[in-house]
Amino acid sequence: MERAIYNMSQVNIHPSWNNVLKDEFEKSYFTELTSFVRDEYKKGEVYPPGSQIFAAFDHCAYDDVKVVILGQDPYHGLKQANGLCFSVSKEVRIPPSLQNIYKELQTDLGKEIPTHGDLQHWAEQGVLMLNATLTVRKGQAASHQGKGWEEFTDSVIKLLSEEKTGLVFLLWGNYAKRKGEVIDREKHLVLEAAHPSPLSAYNGFFGCHHFSQANQYLLLQGEEEIKW
Repeated sequence: MERAIYNMSQVNIHPSWNNVLKDEFEKSYFTELTSFVRDEYKKGEVYPPGSQIFAAFDHCAYDDVKVVILGQDPYHGLKQANGLCFSVSKEVRIPPSLQNIYKELQTDLGKEIPTHGDLQHWAEQGVLMLNATLTVRKGQAASHQGKGWEEFTDSVIKLLSEEKTGLVFLLWGNYAKRKGEVIDREKHLVLEAAHPSPLSAYNGFFGCHHFSQANQYLLLQGEEEIKW
C-alpha cells in the first residue's frame, strides 16, 4: 500500500487520468496528502483497500466520462468501500442510501432492484463516481477530511467542467451542491436533488427522475445512454 499511494506511477488509475492530472499530482499539497495517507495505512485500518483508492479513475477513463456523481466520504464499515461513491462490493449488504438510489431507479426507469451494490458497471460506461474524500479510517466518518483530498477532487471537477462539454453532473445533497458550484452550467447539465439517505430521500430525492433525464440529455449529445 505504501508504494501505491506514495508513488503515483504505481497507483491503479487509467493512464488517461495520469496524463491529465500530472501537474496536480506534483503540487505540494498532494505530496503532503500522500504522506498523510501512507502513514494512516501504516498505523491502522483505512478504507478502501490501497489498490482501490483511485478506482473511480481506474474504471472510467478520462476520455469516456459522460456522467459525474459526487459523493462525500467512502463508507467506513468493514469491506464496504470499493473506491466508487455509493457503491459496495457484491458480498456486502446494500447500504440504505444505495437502496434508495435503486428505488428511484425502479420508479424512474422501471428497472428491477439489483441483488448487490457493486456499481462498477456504471463506471465502465462513463460514470465517474467521485467521492470528495478518497480515504477514511475504519469506523471514523470524515476522518480524512481537510487533508487535501477535497482540493484534489475540486480540481478534477473544475478540469472536467472547463475541458469538456455536454457532461451530466448529479449532485445529491447540500455538500455535493456546494462542491458543484464551479461547474459551468451553460456547457453541462447539472441535476440537483436531496441526498438519497433515509434522512432526506423523501425531501426531494424520490421522484427526481435524474436517471431518465441524464439519458435523454446524453442522447441529445449524440452519446449512448447509460444502462443503469
